[in-house]
Amino acid sequence: MGAVRQIFQEYANGLGVDLDFQSFDEELASLPGEYAEPRGALMLALVDGEVAGCCALRPLDAVDYPNAAEMKRLYVRSAHRGLGLGRQLAEAALDAARRGGYASVLLDTLDDMEAARALYEELGFAEIPPYYHNPIAGAHYLKADL
Repeated sequence: MGAVRQIFQEYANGLGVDLDFQSFDEELASLPGEYAEPRGALMLALVDGEVAGCCALRPLDAVDYPNAAEMKRLYVRSAHRGLGLGRQLAEAALDAARRGGYASVLLDTLDDMEAARALYEELGFAEIPPYYHNPIAGAHYLKADL
């Protein structure tokens, strides 16, 4: 879990926003936590044996969408961007959700994450009303039916 913890922390540091509202410190301390199989998944992308990116999936039991999962922490280190790793990680998360029998995958993203938002649209995600409170200005909520 050390590699996951490290890249999750790098992801959070790169956001430039406070993730206390998501209990991020507790999430790191309890890994794999809600991302544990069989209901969740943790994915790492490796390039030449080195961690290059990450993505995670967890169940969302307390939302208005039955049998939903949430994609979290999609991140690719800057040295490895442009290689399609973000797409591969997101597709792996969607595949894990399908294998887990989920009906849909939800996520939230921010205005300034333009490349990620374009990728999500290409993967079939569409805007939905907020499914939880995110105090960060410019938050977008998306859903893909599986």
